[in-house]
Amino acid sequence: MAENQDNRTTDTQKQGSKKRGIMIIVIAVVLLVSAGGSYFFLQQQKLKESSHQSDGSKAAALIRPNQEDAGIGPIVEISEFIVNIIGTDTAHYVRASLSLELDRELTVEEVTKRMPQIRDAVLLLIGNKTFEELQDIQGKNQVKAELKSKINSFLRTGKVSNVYLTDFVVQ
Repeated sequence: MAENQDNRTTDTQKQGSKKRGIMIIVIAVVLLVSAGGSYFFLQQQKLKESSHQSDGSKAAALIRPNQEDAGIGPIVEISEFIVNIIGTDTAHYVRASLSLELDRELTVEEVTKRMPQIRDAVLLLIGNKTFEELQDIQGKNQVKAELKSKINSFLRTGKVSNVYLTDFVVQ
């Protein structure tokens, strides 16, 4: 009888230790999965931030993966201007100021010399847009991309790496 009692106690102890072992394994797996998920989430956040900093396109993020290391290039401001835009019912206009981020310091001198040509390009490009095209974020991003491309087409010593709209009012 005493042996049966001892066997039951030993069996109960064995089952208890098995349950504890399983619980420890389950807890370890849960901790590893949550740590891995956290790491993945943080990496995705960093990737999103870097692609937002680089004009919003994934191609630019792939070309310049170390953008944070590269820093921000020299910036040239283009003072406020007012442009009449295409409108069907009433007259509309845009009041805007923008800044150009350049790839290197040498480009600042060329941009300064070519400022009349750059302002002309900005006025013509925005002046050919409609009120509807400039109302949403997609239209503004398209204007930024077109300005960057147009200005880069006549720069010789460097290029514009980004265009920032510092003031943009459409009426």
